[in-house]
Amino acid sequence: MTKDAVDGLEPALEGEVRLPRMQQGQRPQHLLVTLLGDYWFGRSEHLPSAALVALLGEFGITQVAARAALSRLARRGLLDTSKEGRRTYYALTARASAVLGDGVQRIMSFGTGTRKWDGVWRVAVFSVSEDRRDLRHAARSRLRWLGFAPLYDGVWVSPHDVAAEAASTLADLGVANYSVLAASVPPGIPQGLNPLAAWDLEELRAGYDRFVAEREGLLERALSGTITVAEALVCRTEIMDTWRHFPNLDPELPTELLPADWPLKRAHDLFAQLYDHLGPLAEIRVRQIVSRFSADLGGLVRHHTTRSVLARSDHG
Repeated sequence: MTKDAVDGLEPALEGEVRLPRMQQGQRPQHLLVTLLGDYWFGRSEHLPSAALVALLGEFGITQVAARAALSRLARRGLLDTSKEGRRTYYALTARASAVLGDGVQRIMSFGTGTRKWDGVWRVAVFSVSEDRRDLRHAARSRLRWLGFAPLYDGVWVSPHDVAAEAASTLADLGVANYSVLAASVPPGIPQGLNPLAAWDLEELRAGYDRFVAEREGLLERALSGTITVAEALVCRTEIMDTWRHFPNLDPELPTELLPADWPLKRAHDLFAQLYDHLGPLAEIRVRQIVSRFSADLGGLVRHHTTRSVLARSDHG
C-alpha cells in the first residue's frame, strides 16, 4: 500500500460527479451504485424504487436505509428520478454513468499486465501551507488516484507517464507551488531511498495473497455448480467491492522492479474467473427481483464480464 492508505474514489473537483466513497462493509449508497453498474449499465430506463430496495435487501440493508440511500444519491446528482402515480423510479444520470464506466474499465484492466514501463519516474513536488490542510488533503488524494505515492513529504512519485495529469490536477486545485518532473535512477549511485520504497510491498503482497486464499474455495464451488443464484449475487458483489480497492493501493508497479513471484497476476486471474463465472447466476437473481415489480424491466437485466468491459474499452 502507499504510506497513506486511501479509502475513496477519485476526489471530485468543483462541478464534477463524485461516486460514493469505497469503504469496506455494506454501505447502501456505494452498494447500490455497484449493483446498477454491474446489472443495469448503459440502460436509460428507470427502475422502481421498490425493486432497488428489495435488491439492497439481499445484502441485509433495511428498507429505511435503502430508501435513505436512494434519496441521498438523487440529491447528489447520481440518480435521476421520475414518478408514475405514487410510485418513484430511479436510474443513473448520464454523468454518473460516464464516471462509473471509466472506473469499471480501470478496475477490470488492473492486473492484466498491459501497462508497460519506460524506465522513467514521474515526480510531483509541491508545498501547501499548514493553514490549507483541506487543499493539501485534496492534492494528496488526487495524486493517489493518479498512481502516485509519497516518497517524502511533498515529494510524490509514479512509475507511469501521468505527468501532464498531475500538473493539471495540482493547477486546477489551486496549488501555487508545485513542479512535475521526469527522472531516472542513475546506475551505480547509492540511493538513500529507492523510489519503489514509496509503496509497502510486503503489505501489498499480503493483500493479494489474502484475496486468493480467501476465495480459492469459492472458485471450486462455483466450478462445481453448488452456488445458488442468491449466493452468487452476494459473492460477486463482494469480490468486486474488494478488488476495486487494489488499483488505489498499487499503480500496477513495473514487473521489472518486483520479485519474480509477485502475486498480482494470480490474484487478477482468480478475480476474473470468479466475477465472470458468477455473472450469469447473479443476473438471474437480479432479474427475479426486478421482475417482481416489472416483468418488462426484469427482462432487460444483463451482467457484463471482465472481457466484455475491456472489449468496450478497446472499441471505445
